[in-house]
Parts: sequence; structure tokens; C-alpha cells
Amino acid sequence: MTIDTAKPSVFDAGLPTLQYDITDTPQQIYPQFRAAQREAPVALGPIGPEVIAYDLARTVLGDPRFGIPPGIHLTAHGITSGELWDRVTRSILCMEGDEHRRLRSLVSRAFTPQATARMDETIHTVINNLVDAADADGKCEFVEDIARPYPIPVICAMLGAPPEDWKLFSKWAEDIFKVVSFDINLTEEEPAVLQAWDAFDDYIDQMIADRRNRLTNDLLSELVRAEIDGDRLDAREVRMLAFSILVAGTDTTRTQLGASMQVLCEHPEQFALLRDRPELAMNAVEETMRHSPSMCSTLRSAAEDVTIGEYTFPAGTFILVNTYAANRDATVYDDPERFDITRDGPPPILTFGGGAHYCLGANLARRELSEALKILARRMSNPRVVGPAPWRPLLGMSGPKSLPMEFR
Repeated sequence: MTIDTAKPSVFDAGLPTLQYDITDTPQQIYPQFRAAQREAPVALGPIGPEVIAYDLARTVLGDPRFGIPPGIHLTAHGITSGELWDRVTRSILCMEGDEHRRLRSLVSRAFTPQATARMDETIHTVINNLVDAADADGKCEFVEDIARPYPIPVICAMLGAPPEDWKLFSKWAEDIFKVVSFDINLTEEEPAVLQAWDAFDDYIDQMIADRRNRLTNDLLSELVRAEIDGDRLDAREVRMLAFSILVAGTDTTRTQLGASMQVLCEHPEQFALLRDRPELAMNAVEETMRHSPSMCSTLRSAAEDVTIGEYTFPAGTFILVNTYAANRDATVYDDPERFDITRDGPPPILTFGGGAHYCLGANLARRELSEALKILARRMSNPRVVGPAPWRPLLGMSGPKSLPMEFR
């Protein structure tokens, strides 16, 4: 796209307006997105400009002038300083610039498709055990019984923690995840968050010390041995990365597995196709994350006045990159509301972000979801939703809150 500083501010360009409540679900708001996309690639939403067109969303995600607002979840709770603020804003999830590029370079080799394929045995064991527990009854509450407990054992095994300690990680994670929750009083919960975070850090520090003496075949060992031109990660950086993996890789996988299973249940012919053609599992992941993503948007902030295409984003503007809308852009995806796991060569989905902040664990997430869906399609015959399956709001982590199912 061309850059022209004479273009008007997004606030003065006569853009379509989105009128929805921040508690509304993606499905409730989608008709507004679709109508707005016919008028412009940007709309004005309740928290500011929303990029709703695929090409512009991809451009903004890849442009370093649009950074991630540090500590945005904490700011929403009125927390702008202190120990919790310092810890969160110093994590790789909030980093920018040279330090961010250095850490990603050192870590990226631990997340290649070949590296994540090592997790298949653990993935299969965990998901099969969860299905076994539900199989006798032929019914389950999918979110609570399968999706929610699924990712923690996989992440623990990936880091190298023994199975007997997985419950510890689950307990710590429940408190740590309050950092990214909007429906609690985080100020009151901050001591519990910090206590869990300290316990997690102490555990990881001991693991790092063990790996310094004896490397094994796990992610923590990969982080310890990671080196480029003599540059290595120190213990603080390894600990911070382990924490970031726990935070970024748990709720996202939980909620997306629930969302993926729901849309497959709603399209039984697609579920049967996946059962008969398991090689389509990775396609199914891409299509479910395009059509029914649990992560629907990501925030960016303009570090300076930025003009892209027809619009200028003033410095300091918060921009919602609406990947839910962009992944259904009719100018890019043929018949975007159609759910079809056999789509032929669709453009890359934007659900994993883009540019310098493209999700580092995308390969692992795809692997976890595709292997789980293959097993679920094989073992759950004729699954159907048998009760309400309400979704969380578009903003933040979305996806079904519950998913009561029956199957044969």
C-alpha cells in the first residue's frame, strides 16, 4: 500500500460506525462487520478504530510502527505500576525492538514443525485419556471435561516437567491467568497471582539448574542450549520464556478446541469428512480458526502518525485489528460464511497475528489442535450439541463457555 501524509485521520474520514456492547459475542456483531466491510476497510468501534479488511489488517500487523500496548489487560483494571506491572511488561509478550528480535531468533528453532512433532505421543495419550473418561456415558460437557484440562499436560511435557507435577502447574496457571481476565477484581487477586508466579518461577529455576548439568530432549533443554554467534539465553530469560509459553499456550488452545469442536458438530458432514480423511486435520484447524476463532482481535498502538492507504492513524491511537472480520473478508475468501475444511489454497489466516509478533507457538498450537481433532473424529461418532453453548465476548478470549454434547 502507498503512504501519503495528506490522507485524513481515521476519525475524520466518515468511516462506518460499529455499535455494539463490549459484552457482545462475535456472532452477534458479525452482521455489522459484514455491512461495514462493504463501505471501508476500517470502522469506528466502541474502543476506537477497527481494521476489518484482510489486506489492511495484514499490513498493520506487519508494520513495526504499530506496537502492542504494554500491560493493556492490567491498565483495564487500573494497574499501571508495581511488581505485577513490571513483570508483565518485561515479558516477551510485551517486548518490541532489538531485544524482542534477539529472543525470538534464539527461541524460534525450538518451535519448528519438526520440533513440535515430538509432542505427538503426549498429545495422543492426553486426549485419549480424556475421551476415555467420557466414552462410557456417551456424553460430556466438552469445554470442562476435555478442552479445559487438555493443554496443561502437553505444555508440562514439552517443558520437561514429570506427570506427577502437572496438577501443580494447573493450580499455578489458574491464578496466573487472572492477569488476562476482565471479569475479576485483579487488584484484590494480585497477591494470589504473584504467589503463584513466584512458585512457578522457583520450579522452573530448579529445572534450569538441572538442565545446565544434564540436557534432555525437551523444550527447556532447547532453550538452555539455544545459541547464535555465541549469544545465549540467561536463566532469567529462560524462566520468562517458560512463563510466556504457559500463559500464551493454555487458554488459547483450550478455547479454540472448544470452538473448533462446536463448529464441526454444527456441520456433521464436515466432521464425517474429517473422520474418513484424517489427512484433512490441519486444514480443519485452519478453517475452524478462520470461521470460528476463539481469539478474534488483537490491539495495536500507533507509535507515531502513520498513513496507510487512504487513512492516517494519529500517534497514540489504540487500533483493534479485527481478525474475526478480516478472516471473513469476501474480497479475499470465497463465500466466507461457508465452513469448508477442503478449501483449496486459502490465504493465510490472521488469527495467529503477523509481523514481529506472529505467534511463536503457532506450530505447536496447530499440532495440538490437529492431532486432537483427528482423535476426536475417530472416537466420537455423530457428536451433537444438546444444550446452550453461549460464547464469551468478542473482546479478549472468546469461544464457547460450555458445550454439552452427546455422541456414540
